[in-house]
Amino acid sequence: MAETLTVAGARDDAGFAALVRQHQAMVFSIAYHFFMDRDAAEELSQDVFLKLHRNLPGLKSPEHVTSWLRKVTSHRCIDLARRRKVCAFLGLDQVAEPAAPVPECDPLRSEFLKRLVASLPEQARLLIILRYEEEMPVEEIAATLGIKSGTVKSQLNRTLAVLREKAGRAMGEKAV
Repeated sequence: MAETLTVAGARDDAGFAALVRQHQAMVFSIAYHFFMDRDAAEELSQDVFLKLHRNLPGLKSPEHVTSWLRKVTSHRCIDLARRRKVCAFLGLDQVAEPAAPVPECDPLRSEFLKRLVASLPEQARLLIILRYEEEMPVEEIAATLGIKSGTVKSQLNRTLAVLREKAGRAMGEKAV
């Protein structure tokens, strides 16, 4: 099977199933790192792929599908978090490992960093996940979230400053 499927080839059941297999790790990873909850990530992933199935005729290329999936997953994460008013955090010992393969040098791997990222507001948390977990360039994040690249950069800088401050306080250091 080719590395990327054409959108036209995904219009039948087998083609769509292959398209889902190709992108399921990415969609699940974004949702899992946002919620730190396997069940929520699986449910959101199913919703995203159902929406993909409905909207597939309007997607023009494999790149368009990837971009569309990132955008819809990101927006659904924020929508669901706002609807559920998710601010409570599970203990990390209660969270199952994600089904998507985790890179060796995953910056969100340490428990301490996971807690810090989970304490961020939805938009800031999503920016950190897309930039550092999904390794998306600033321009792609901007296109995905429908904001300017400069806004992404400034929000990332502010969010990183907040994370540094929180980390310093947690370790008993003075903020620089």
